[in-house]
Amino acid sequence: MGVTDFEFPILQHFFCVLEKRTGIPAQPLTPMAEEQLRAKQQRLEEQDGQKAPLPKGVVLGPDGKPCRSCTSFASMRAMARSPSSPQQQQQQQQQPPTSTPVAPSTTSLPDQPPPDCPPDVDQLGRSTWTFLHTLTATYPVQPSPAHQQETRQFISLFSKLYPCWVCADDFRAWMREDGNAPRVSNRDEFGRWMCEAHNAVNVKLGKERFDCGRWQERWRTGWRDGRCDP
Repeated sequence: MGVTDFEFPILQHFFCVLEKRTGIPAQPLTPMAEEQLRAKQQRLEEQDGQKAPLPKGVVLGPDGKPCRSCTSFASMRAMARSPSSPQQQQQQQQQPPTSTPVAPSTTSLPDQPPPDCPPDVDQLGRSTWTFLHTLTATYPVQPSPAHQQETRQFISLFSKLYPCWVCADDFRAWMREDGNAPRVSNRDEFGRWMCEAHNAVNVKLGKERFDCGRWQERWRTGWRDGRCDP
């Protein structure tokens, strides 16, 4: 069956009009012409809203664009290098045609962005946990009621303003579970609570749990073997 018969009504109408005016019967498209027409239709459909699936690990922000602070640098790079990405399509259009196949690059690429670039989700997470654990390490041994209230308010605001929105949603969901509300009555309680929050994330990422009984050695006093001493 020719592609003009049923799949493309506009072409069918065109050939009918042509046949009436010229007396020449409509001829089916050649296989090559059919393939070109199908490819053009597919491109038009993609432009109408059909998007290629995102690479694994890429998270979109509220604006519908990839969220750098929610996605690892490696995943962002994989998306930029995928054949369907706008960057790759633009590069292919700018490159002159060649009959020589280009061998894939074997150069090892870094998994983290350079230090003077915006952080990815991994860098942001490590820096944030360092800040939060240090916050608990300098927390008063016996904080005043006002200090405790301010700390709860800070944690609440932090869980809403954290740049990685999926991480923030997950943190708020964890705090709503039984026994996970912020415990800020004293330094040790606050430090252990923060350690438990960190462990909850580690478990989801497939990492080992940290012994929360040693949180002060890790974040306040230093290890007992003296390796942290100046």
